[in-house]
Amino acid sequence: MESYQLPHFPAHLSYVHAVLFTDVSDADLLRMRLITASTAEGIDGERERDALNFAFIEARLITSAAHLKAAIYQAALADAQGCLRTKTVHSEIIYALNPTHNISEAMRRYGVSDATTALIVVRVTGPELSAEEVKRAMHAVVMGTSTPFAELRNVTDWAAVKKYHKLANETAVRGAQGDLHREHAVIDEIVISSTAMKSVMA
Repeated sequence: MESYQLPHFPAHLSYVHAVLFTDVSDADLLRMRLITASTAEGIDGERERDALNFAFIEARLITSAAHLKAAIYQAALADAQGCLRTKTVHSEIIYALNPTHNISEAMRRYGVSDATTALIVVRVTGPELSAEEVKRAMHAVVMGTSTPFAELRNVTDWAAVKKYHKLANETAVRGAQGDLHREHAVIDEIVISSTAMKSVMA
């Protein structure tokens, strides 16, 4: 698990914990739990929403740790400024990752789906929760293998990233064709910049 601080943000947004899960086997059940929890009432509903209080992100569309961090920062900033476009900081992370401003499209593309086999789980919280507590809570809801973020490059679906960001005809990307390492680096730079600038371009 990766953990870091956002020291200039309000306390409840100042800690970030993230895990990359591969070989995920319960994505369909997890998606159903999220749908059910969103409308569940009473104490049981609150308990289930608390258990699922994470951003569940389709890992194959994330190009790097920097890409993920750009989206987390944008979401935390929107929350701190009272400018959330979605209901929570966690859903805002998913919204920030999508190149368009269509919220339902963002959730469909970048959220967990029945076909998801690699998942990034993120919790933005305050100092009251330890990294170990967050890690236990993540492993309680995701059936998969915790994998170092260095392995993300083996998970990313670069063709899908190019498609969603409409990069096939981007001059810099075309100029790097034939050199996969360079092409992926160029795509990563463009995607990070797009994510970081999304709130400005809104």
